[in-house]
Order: sequence, then structure tokens, then C-alpha cells
Amino acid sequence: MDRAAAARFVAAWCANWCRVDIDAVVAHFADDAEMRSPLALTLTGAPTVTGAENIRAYWRKAYGHIESADLKILSWSWDEAIARLTVWWQLGDTRASEFMDFDAAGRVVRSEAFYGK
Repeated sequence: MDRAAAARFVAAWCANWCRVDIDAVVAHFADDAEMRSPLALTLTGAPTVTGAENIRAYWRKAYGHIESADLKILSWSWDEAIARLTVWWQLGDTRASEFMDFDAAGRVVRSEAFYGK
């Protein structure tokens, strides 16, 4: 992935979350991906969710009751040397940064979210 592809990914990722289209978001994840989040710890008792299907189930539990979201991208950065995308976003009063590591096929293999106010 190059910077232009990363920009397209960020735009699609944001649009998918605004529609709360969890299937579209998870479609970018490798089957054995890992997702780490403080919210996962709250909802599942563990900070890390492993496997695309488990990530899908977790997000459906966490966000499936929401029909749309006004997610705003504040900034993003692409590090081609390590294939890492970092996105800073805001949803209501919640501000977060999230990094995603990609494999050679352009799939997310690891992500981690950090929340603040």
C-alpha cells in the first residue's frame, strides 16, 4: 500500500463506520487479525479480540444497535516502512487514535485503539 491507497482506505473506513457497516469494516481484516481496545476489555473481559469473525461479533455487540455515526477524521498518517496507518478521529465527545498494521495483501493484521477526551 502506498500513501494514495492509505488515503482511499481512510475515506472508506470512515464512510463504513458512519454507516455502521461492520461487515464492510471487517472485510479489510485478515482472518487471524488482532484488535485491541479498552472497550473490548469492558465488554469481553479481555483487551484483545482475535480473528475476523470474533472482531465482527464484538463490534456487532458494541455498535450493532447504532444505525449511523458522525465519525470525523481529525488526521491520519501512513508509515510505508512498517505498513502502519494511524488515524485520529472523533465521535461526539470521544477522541481516539487507532493504528492498523497491514500485511503484504493490504489486509489489517493488527489494530489498537486509544481513547481520550
